Amino acid sequence: MFVLGTAGHVDHGKSALVRALTGIDPDRLREEKERGLTIDLGFAWLSLPSGRDVSIVDVPGHERFIKNMLAGAGGVDIAMLVAAADEGPMPQTREHLAILDILDVPTGLVVITKTDLVEDDYLDLVEAELAEILATSRLADAPILRASAYDGRGIDDILKTLDSLLDTTPRKRDLGRPRLPIDRAFTIQGFGSVVTGTLVDGALEVGQDIELQPGRIRGRVRGLQRHKEKVDRLEPGTRAAVNLGGVRAEDLERGMVLARPGTLRPTRAIDLRLRATDLLPHPVSHSAGITFLCATSESQGQLRLLDRDELLPGDECWAQVRLENPVAVAPGDHCVIRTTNDTIGGGPVISINAPRHRRKDPAMLEALRRKAEGTIADRILDELLSGPATRQSLAQRLGVEQAEAEEAIRELLGAASIRDVDGQLMSQAWLEITISRVAAETRTFLSANPLRDHAPREHVRSASGLEQAVFDRVVAIAAEDGQLEERAAGLATPGHQASLTPAQEKDVARFLSALRQGGYSPPTDDVPSQDLLAYLATRGDIELTRAGIAWDAGVYRDMVEQVRAAIESNGSISLAEVRDMFGTSRKYAQAFLEHLDEQRITRRVGDTRVLRGG
Repeated sequence: MFVLGTAGHVDHGKSALVRALTGIDPDRLREEKERGLTIDLGFAWLSLPSGRDVSIVDVPGHERFIKNMLAGAGGVDIAMLVAAADEGPMPQTREHLAILDILDVPTGLVVITKTDLVEDDYLDLVEAELAEILATSRLADAPILRASAYDGRGIDDILKTLDSLLDTTPRKRDLGRPRLPIDRAFTIQGFGSVVTGTLVDGALEVGQDIELQPGRIRGRVRGLQRHKEKVDRLEPGTRAAVNLGGVRAEDLERGMVLARPGTLRPTRAIDLRLRATDLLPHPVSHSAGITFLCATSESQGQLRLLDRDELLPGDECWAQVRLENPVAVAPGDHCVIRTTNDTIGGGPVISINAPRHRRKDPAMLEALRRKAEGTIADRILDELLSGPATRQSLAQRLGVEQAEAEEAIRELLGAASIRDVDGQLMSQAWLEITISRVAAETRTFLSANPLRDHAPREHVRSASGLEQAVFDRVVAIAAEDGQLEERAAGLATPGHQASLTPAQEKDVARFLSALRQGGYSPPTDDVPSQDLLAYLATRGDIELTRAGIAWDAGVYRDMVEQVRAAIESNGSISLAEVRDMFGTSRKYAQAFLEHLDEQRITRRVGDTRVLRGG
């Protein structure tokens, strides 16, 4: 399926030509019919002699409705520039032509209409003038045809020419992320909310869950139509009408984009390669107020020139647009920048949700250049510098088809520039930086806590700013490469050992001696810090209970054996019996028995303990 868009000055016969080609009147509004003037977008379709179907978007030519023209120009495969024979090229002819260049429309043709109104000699002059203004545009080599909607001359030639152009027109990309910029939204009695637009970047099916951005409105595809025929599936490049379930019509508006949930993010900051039109009446200054237009979306904003202070007619530069309202666009989309009365220029979106750049920074400008002009492999490496990604998400973020991305991924895997870890692609550069950060956070914790054998895993993850799944993969690779050690529930740098200061050594020796002397009733006053107690427990010198009572490790083992023997002999043991057995107090006996329960040596039955499993 292909989409043809009309372009040209007001009242040059675009809508009449569409009617002659299709038999469909694209002017749908009463005001349009009364005034004989296309105000909003009109739609029609036709079947070419080859049998191929073509959708037609008829756009307004009046300068007051240039924004409506832009809303229809997105997603167009073929442009049909129209100029009337009795007037020739006019201001909007030139502006529309400049916009077609900015939007990078793949191909097109030029039609001189109303040929029934002038003599052939005059037609020759009009055609020569058109050829002159086309010479520096994308339509420089486009066929120029003569036609009349009044008497039908030239209509067959247009149809044949369209067929010929389609033979070399590239097919729409399928990136697996369908997007439909909404150009109309309305309600049909008995059906509910309906939106129309040109489907790009993927297929759409009945029953699919969808999300409308900006706004993150969730819904479902209840029905699909193409050229008023119901279908179950639409391929990219199709003019579509989508009946939505779970969405209120009052929540819908032109400028929203229908997409699969989670595949499209709104943005207020956009980097782009901006090319000024030759029609620009004066230079554009840095920080100029502008209107940003992309597909059907529109927002006021500020234009920041990143590599210069002003943009001259016909020049190109790196720029950033900061918007007042969010728009839902993707890298690779072509946008147009306007002031109140003039089209400044436009170009491809390089990145969305961009940070505020420091102007004229060489590193920043080089990064933008790589995003715009680098190979797919270069761009994948740049994307992976921000973290792991799946193969599918990479292709979608880069705006390339999966097969193109896979070829570059194989190249990078073969060069060991990236790794595939459980389906997540990681660049070696990002991995090395991230492992260094995780190791540094581990060392920082251990330096601040010299008595700890390891740093808590969650502490290191949080300090490193990594999501759990990514952190686990990074740690596994670091441990495999010998850069970190996984210990119990924590991490350590290779060979790390907890250590005591000379003063702590003296305190420990004194404390351990006191424990041995205390026997079954160890001292609970003048004990070391909790960190030091934890260290001694880890080293195996003491047995530390939840109640904070510590026994000498040898004494504790002796107590366990005595209790185990008593239970095996008598079947159970009470707290009072333990107290009397060791000649100690209830405090110690209770702490000891509760610790045995926690260690799963005993379990409580009423007021007694039995051996676990007994």
